[in-house]
Amino acid sequence: MRAIPLSFAALLSIVTSLVLLAPGARAQQAAPAGSPHAPSSALTQSDIARMLPATDMGANAARNADPHLQAVSDSPATPFDAAPIPKNPLAPQADAVGAKTCVACHTQENVQASHTLHVASFRAGAANTGPQAACESCHGPGSEHAKNPTAPGSIIAFTHDAKTTPATQAGVCLGCHAGGARQHWTGSVHENRGLSCTDCHNPMARLSPEGVLAKASINEVCATCHQDIRAKFNRRSHMPLPEGQMACTDCHNPHGSITKPLLKTDTVNETCYTCHAEKRGPFLFEHAPVRQNCLNCHDVHGSNQQTLLVAPIPMLCQQCHTMTRHPNDLQTPAGLANGTRPDERLIGRGCLTCHTNIHGSNNPSGPKFHK
Repeated sequence: MRAIPLSFAALLSIVTSLVLLAPGARAQQAAPAGSPHAPSSALTQSDIARMLPATDMGANAARNADPHLQAVSDSPATPFDAAPIPKNPLAPQADAVGAKTCVACHTQENVQASHTLHVASFRAGAANTGPQAACESCHGPGSEHAKNPTAPGSIIAFTHDAKTTPATQAGVCLGCHAGGARQHWTGSVHENRGLSCTDCHNPMARLSPEGVLAKASINEVCATCHQDIRAKFNRRSHMPLPEGQMACTDCHNPHGSITKPLLKTDTVNETCYTCHAEKRGPFLFEHAPVRQNCLNCHDVHGSNQQTLLVAPIPMLCQQCHTMTRHPNDLQTPAGLANGTRPDERLIGRGCLTCHTNIHGSNNPSGPKFHK
């Protein structure tokens, strides 16, 4: 059967007719002004819910597998439509009383949290969640707390001096934020030290542009505990963290990882290669300490030596290459220009003057890394 050629105008007419006959188009044309199906520029609760980020609320499998998540109820849920009400182990008989009851006393907290993403999420799903939306989705049922506000443990509190344990506090947060970057939280060094989510995050106030952090930036949050590491960035050679060009989370995952220093990759070298890809290789001639661990020669947070070195050259090299071949005597800081016994072999010179490709060489004549 021979196909009948169609002109462009005829084809355009057919496509236009099909679009107008589509169910959605017919419904929109048929809906009179003011009807529930009439198009409106105002955002509905469902529109807000679609704009909010996706979560894994109701991840019952994760809760059942993790003992720290047992405080969260196992009711089925869909994103934002049925936020689970966590169980308070210290007030097992408490019932939900609704957000209006909480606001009657906590007016300041209500003002601070009204613009936050968490409250916007719960309000978007309030039609199916019920009166317990917002406050009790995190703090648990509040009937016992309403009867006796000063009773310790009557509500799930997110502070260090509260009766609520850090495991229960983290379990509430992981009820919605389980998985992803937080899949290794259980057993991580931060979890073992008794930290909870609110030690780094503050969902009740907007103190940071993103991440509901407790301080203005990630680096400030980490420096709260890791002050010794933060001080290293003040040394003359340092990563560009004080300049705002990188953050602690570029290398570390504070929520847990499979490595002890909470690296985002499997090894230190893989983390370094993320930016320093030219050092990855493979090389025809490899330098064993370099291939083993970058930290053998570099202090990644900051150093007073050039290029983040842990010791000045040639003292760094002579930690391995001592009394062999041409470095026939041990060089010490006393031989530097400002030392007690200045040595012309050290003044303004170093091993890297000749062994320039110290990370590895692909030159057939470069087994000594000088090419």
